[in-house]
Amino acid sequence: MSPAIPLLLAIGLGLAGWLVARSRAWQFKAKAPDGRLAALPIYHAWYAALWIGLPVLLFALIWNAISGDLIMQQVLASDGAQTLPEFGMRRDAILNEARNVASGAADRAIIPEARELVEPFRSATNFYGWVGIAISLIIGLAGAAWAFLRLKPDFTARTRVEGGVLTVLFLASLVAILTTFGIFLTLVFETFRFFGMVSPVDFLFGTHWAPDPMANAASPDGSRYGAIPLFWGTIFVGAIIAMIVAIPVGLMSAIYLTQYADPRLRSWIKPALEILAGVPTVVYGYFAALTIAPAIRDIAISIGISNASSESALAAGLVMGVMIIPFVSSMADDSIAAVPQAMRDGSLAMGATTNETIRRVLIPAALPGIVAGIMLAVSRAIGETMIVVMAAGYAANLSANPLEAMTTVTVQIVAMLTGEASLDHPATLSAFALGFVLFIITLILNIIALRVVKRFREAYE
Repeated sequence: MSPAIPLLLAIGLGLAGWLVARSRAWQFKAKAPDGRLAALPIYHAWYAALWIGLPVLLFALIWNAISGDLIMQQVLASDGAQTLPEFGMRRDAILNEARNVASGAADRAIIPEARELVEPFRSATNFYGWVGIAISLIIGLAGAAWAFLRLKPDFTARTRVEGGVLTVLFLASLVAILTTFGIFLTLVFETFRFFGMVSPVDFLFGTHWAPDPMANAASPDGSRYGAIPLFWGTIFVGAIIAMIVAIPVGLMSAIYLTQYADPRLRSWIKPALEILAGVPTVVYGYFAALTIAPAIRDIAISIGISNASSESALAAGLVMGVMIIPFVSSMADDSIAAVPQAMRDGSLAMGATTNETIRRVLIPAALPGIVAGIMLAVSRAIGETMIVVMAAGYAANLSANPLEAMTTVTVQIVAMLTGEASLDHPATLSAFALGFVLFIITLILNIIALRVVKRFREAYE
């Protein structure tokens, strides 16, 4: 059964309930002695639609999550599944191919064992599809009975509908909080597992990063899990080199566009500048690896640096800085433009020049938005992976030389999670520890930014 069928069924049943409830409410109004209802007919309609559509939609989501397991259990209980391997990649390949042929995603099965499972998959899918439709209809009818039995001339449908909408909005507002909380719990749980194998002191203060996925997981060498080079690479590339490029260029471009540029020129430059935010990071990575990094290497060799490499922190940081210019520029542009015109006029009327007005009035007044844009840019740069992989490499170096290859926390997280080690190996679990520390660092930066924003907002409001 297509996932769209339960959705269409929920919408159809809800629409039917909406129309019937609205018609019934008009009948109540026509029969009422004074022609008045406790709520408008439209609220009666929405009350019925919500009680019919939402339970059906909720069941559809749950059924879509569990029906796959039910189908698989029925297929594995069939006669054709008795010859399947007990586990392994071949077993998964046979089942996936049979499922694809049964659903129409593939024309025919190439693996002979999969041909015996096509019909069991097809029959199980049809059976549980009809079961889902039947249960959805039952739930819809039950919701309709509940709603229509409560619809009366004195029924306060508006209060009930608004209460339901407020509940939905409240649950929607909790999504971000619950998601963050779930991520935090996952990181904490896996990080404690890792620290049970490797000492936190070795991890947080060690200077040598060389995990061995093939080493014995029971007795890992803690000296190989020193994460200081990764944290330094993340800060050096994302928070130093990239910010040296992004902050001056972004802030100066915002000042020019808001204070000096002709409106027609601004209408062209601002969209062109914001296009940089929409360029895929892999394109920036190719640009850094094929153009910027070789150019930096050639310049370094020309001035006498013989050991210059084609992979460098400087190449990755420069391109990353260009990528995050729109974050700084757009936030600064909007913040400066939002400063009241009276503050500009007052400064100019007191004899200040345009330059002095920008430095002493506009920038301080717009500082909360500017700081927010800078922190957003820093968070974006710290989380970047593709540019670092293609331009700076995987080497975990603890060096202040921007011409050397470096790596960052996010690059190593990807490398550890996509490696050959099992999920219980310290090399894999180290990715969660890295993510946890990066989460804490980002949280501290955000708290500092909020303090700065609050202080200057109070000063200029």
